[in-house]
Amino acid sequence: MRFTIHATLIASLSIVGLVATTYAETPITPTETIELFNGKDLTHWYPYLKGREKGEDPEGIVTVEDGMLHIAGDERGCLSTEKAYTNYRMVAEFKWGDRGYGDREGKALDCGFQIHATGEEGGFRGLWKYALAAQMIEGGTGDILVLGDNTDAYQATVKAAAEQQNGCWVYDPDGTPQTITFGRINWWGRDAAWKDEQGYRGAKDLEKPLGEWNRFEVVADGETLTLLVNGVVANKVYDVKPTAGQIQIQIEGGEVWFRRIALEPLTKE
Repeated sequence: MRFTIHATLIASLSIVGLVATTYAETPITPTETIELFNGKDLTHWYPYLKGREKGEDPEGIVTVEDGMLHIAGDERGCLSTEKAYTNYRMVAEFKWGDRGYGDREGKALDCGFQIHATGEEGGFRGLWKYALAAQMIEGGTGDILVLGDNTDAYQATVKAAAEQQNGCWVYDPDGTPQTITFGRINWWGRDAAWKDEQGYRGAKDLEKPLGEWNRFEVVADGETLTLLVNGVVANKVYDVKPTAGQIQIQIEGGEVWFRRIALEPLTKE
C-alpha cells in the first residue's frame, strides 16, 4: 500500500468520529490450528469491494484456482474473515502474480493484511475496516501501518531508529520508543531509495523474486504484534490497540496468490 499522510485525510477521519472496538461475538483464540483457507472455496471469508454491497464480487476479483486463492483485477477492497480473532500466529504462504491492474499497472505489487479490524465496513477510505496493517508490497513487505480514526483507539508503539526514513519511523530493536496513532512504521531493512515499480527489490529485502513462494507470519500476542518474512523478524510493535478483530486481505490492484492462510495457537517458549 502506498501511503502518504494528507492533512485533509486526517481531518476527514476525525470527522468520522470514534469507532467502537467491540465485537458482535467474543473473539476466537485458537487452541488448535485453524485453516482459514481450505483450498476449495471462500468458507470463513466474504468480499467487500468499494462501492458494492457486502459479499458482492461480480467481476470475480477473488477466485479459487487449482487449490489456491487468487486475487486479480481492477477493483479495490478486501476479503474479510467472518469472525474476529485474538492471540494467534497467522501463517500465510503467498507469491506475487504477473501484473498490477488499473492505476497499479507496472507499479510495485501491493497487498497486505488488516489485523484487528474493527468498526464499519469500508470505514477506512471506503475500502477496509480500521485496523493495524501488516504490509505486503514489493520492497516494503514487513511494514506496519496504523490505519485508524486518528485517535488512540488505534495505536502502536515501536522501538525506532533515531532518524526517520521518508517521514516514517524505522523499526530498530535497540531504538527509542515512539507511539503513533496514524501512519507507517518501516521494517528495519526497507530501502530508502524504494521505487514504486513492479519487481522492485532493495539490497536487504527478505522477499523472494517474483513467482517464488514467501512465508509471511503475523504473531498477535496480546498487545504485541510481530511480523516475520521468510522466517526473519521484520517488524515489531507493542502497546497495540485494539488487540482483537477480523482479519482482512487488502485488495489493491496487485495480482497475488495464496496457497495457505492459517491461524496457529501461540506457544510459550
